[in-house]
Amino acid sequence: MTSNENAVDWFVDRHIREGDPAAIAFEDPFRRLTRAGLATATGCFAGALAARGIGRERRMVMLMLDTVDFPVVFWGALRAGVIPVPVNTLLTPETVQYVLENSRAEAVAISEPLVAALLPVLQAAKGLRRIVVARPDGGAPALPDDPRFVALNDLLASGDPETQAVAAPGDETAFWLYSSGSTGMPKGVRHVHGSLRATAETYGARVLKMGADDTMFSIAKAFHAYGLGNSMTFPMAAGARAILLPDRPTPDAVLDTIARCQPTIFGGVPTLYAALLSNPRIGPGAGSARLKRCISAGEALPEDVGRRWRSMVGVDILDGIGSTEMLHIFISNRDDDVRHGTSGKPVPGYEAHVVDEHDRPVPHGTQGELIVRGPSAAEGYWNQREKSRKTFRGEWTYTGDTYTRDAEGYFRFQGRADEMLKVGGVWVSPFEVEEALISHPAVLEAAVVGKQDTDGLTKPRAFVVLNEAAADPEALAEDLKNHVKQKIGVWKYPRWIEFSDALPKTATGKIQRFRLRDA
Repeated sequence: MTSNENAVDWFVDRHIREGDPAAIAFEDPFRRLTRAGLATATGCFAGALAARGIGRERRMVMLMLDTVDFPVVFWGALRAGVIPVPVNTLLTPETVQYVLENSRAEAVAISEPLVAALLPVLQAAKGLRRIVVARPDGGAPALPDDPRFVALNDLLASGDPETQAVAAPGDETAFWLYSSGSTGMPKGVRHVHGSLRATAETYGARVLKMGADDTMFSIAKAFHAYGLGNSMTFPMAAGARAILLPDRPTPDAVLDTIARCQPTIFGGVPTLYAALLSNPRIGPGAGSARLKRCISAGEALPEDVGRRWRSMVGVDILDGIGSTEMLHIFISNRDDDVRHGTSGKPVPGYEAHVVDEHDRPVPHGTQGELIVRGPSAAEGYWNQREKSRKTFRGEWTYTGDTYTRDAEGYFRFQGRADEMLKVGGVWVSPFEVEEALISHPAVLEAAVVGKQDTDGLTKPRAFVVLNEAAADPEALAEDLKNHVKQKIGVWKYPRWIEFSDALPKTATGKIQRFRLRDA
């Protein structure tokens, strides 16, 4: 560890001292950014923040699309000691207002296409001192008539490129991420400088095995913990190249990017993998002759999707589980150890157990809550002491996920603790029912929630997206029910099946089951 444990020193400046400054670090549809260019731009950004009075430990919310400007702003803020707070670019104005007020942000960096919808919120935020606007193609953005607004290009031009990273210990808070907030407003999760390197040296080095000759393409956006590791920390740690996609990751957009950029490693989510498998363009390497590794997180990957991807694309998907609280994946499958339908085994450097309500490890095959400890755990939630105490207990993080662990050490997801269904006195995993439904050739996606019958008893209710419209929906629904009975048991089948054109999802592709329950 260098004397300055500011993450910028190891992820950015180290490559100038020891590596190839001319190597491409980031590429988007419009621009490329070398390692030397990144170091210079982050210096300018840090110097400009300091000159404008945005000081150390102040918060700067990032509402930015995935372009080369994202790493400039994120690492530039860290260089200055300012705390970047990347947030979901699809949040409603009301939620953005909450994040601005909750974080007490003094600055915002925002991509120009997002400004119009959020302008009333930004202009009403009295605590904001600077609002930095970036145009995705690097051009000069149109700015509102408000002196707080400044173009990113102009800000960079005013900063000192030689600005050094502020000296910071590895345990100093570096950045925040806001959790998904599926049961209320999102929670600010505080992470330290050392956690970024910890995930790079565990999952990035030991599971991804990323090297300087790799090209990484992740459809999970960089504002998300999964995407931040995939697109930012892992490639930068290894001296590799990252491909950034500012647009929505539709199957065609993803396949176009893969064909153009020829990545060696691809990071997706289960819903996208299922959609890609239904695309007529899918084939060996998904269009990349260099593809050697695929990864998945966000939700558990159905076994059938993993097997079909391997058969059609020729590369295994390494499914794993991570969380905003742990920053990235801490249990995963490996190249030489893939067990379809499971999350794999703990990543080197992490320890995980399945426990009962009294924190006692449960027998193999028994459901319980997954707890984990490792070097990248967050400090806690911002201004949420009770929730912090419930989640972060000593060295252990309580995930809220229900899991089983088999005798061979593989962890299998059952569902969120608040999503488990008790049917006929027996706990039923919604994910297990979804997995059975997805294995039917007619089904593209499925989500299962609980619904009370006329007797007030909870039974599974399924929302299903089909590969193509059914000629006889009623007959297909009965066929699906029988299919589930045969796959996993007669008591687990969905009593109601509703066909939908699409399922509600987060920006990272995670199905929002709470919206289906509310419906």
